[in-house]
Amino acid sequence: MLSSSRCRSAGRCTGSKREEIALAENATLAWQRAFYSLRFGPSDRILTTFAEFAANYIAFLQVARRTGARVEIIPDDANQVLDPEALERMIDERVRLIAITWIPTNGGLVNPAEAVGRIARAHNVPYLLDACQAVGQLPVDVRALGCDMLTATGRKFLRGPRGTGFLYMREDFLKDIEPAMIDLFGAPWVGPDRYELRSDARRFETWEANYAARLGLGVAVDYALSIGINKIERRCRMLANELRAALSAIPGLSIHDLGEDRASIVSFTLQDLEAREVMRHLQGDKINVSISPPTSTPLDAMRRRLPHVVRASPHYYNTREEANTLASAVRRLSR
Repeated sequence: MLSSSRCRSAGRCTGSKREEIALAENATLAWQRAFYSLRFGPSDRILTTFAEFAANYIAFLQVARRTGARVEIIPDDANQVLDPEALERMIDERVRLIAITWIPTNGGLVNPAEAVGRIARAHNVPYLLDACQAVGQLPVDVRALGCDMLTATGRKFLRGPRGTGFLYMREDFLKDIEPAMIDLFGAPWVGPDRYELRSDARRFETWEANYAARLGLGVAVDYALSIGINKIERRCRMLANELRAALSAIPGLSIHDLGEDRASIVSFTLQDLEAREVMRHLQGDKINVSISPPTSTPLDAMRRRLPHVVRASPHYYNTREEANTLASAVRRLSR
């Protein structure tokens, strides 16, 4: 009953049914359970983005090596955001999957996930959306997004425990999918030579689970929903945009966020001072930031020659004063 109620909470957070949600130990595992349940053959095409998370791309490469499938990058538009028109031109009968990251880990880019979904549905191509950085800061409606699969974590903008995540899989898509690995929870043994998959998405779960962490995930989701995701989005964007404006006035500072309508991840570097040194100094001022290394988004990093970047992720509980405090601390470092 506990896990079922957590599935219900995750469903409310994504506009899906409880039966379409499977809980996982993290977003990467949720994503892998979905991806490795799909079948590919020689010359099948997997379409993805420049901003794709490294762990996802490694899985693409492994499946390509095993099956002869091809991994191809969807071109960006002039703002270096995924170009839906370019995606449309790439579609043919060999495309077996569109898999993109909605918001990358290394900046405020927001890819047009809903436009991608319209194309995927028009051509009946499976669509896997990594929403790890989006869930908890943006409204998520899987019906409007048009995705067949979506994955998320508890530990980022939902502010839940580390070691939690979930997978959404569309009901009509789910019925034809068998997980790459199953156990007696996802597929009960019903006879000497027969098992039956669960009818819901929890066929992707296993018998053993960290129930305390899952309880924490449910509390975090319900807490965010009680505040209102639309309110959270507005405040996050406001704080992030004000922080970018303050940082952009600092000499020798470069902001690396792409696109025009950017999310609440602010990535920057300071001339002549490595990102880890910036983070160390800010921690001394009791300011929390993190580092995004080039290895987290290798295609984007190689294309733009990105070093390690400082990542600031203002959330709804932060204040304008705190954003200004961060900018002032960075300004002192630039002198």
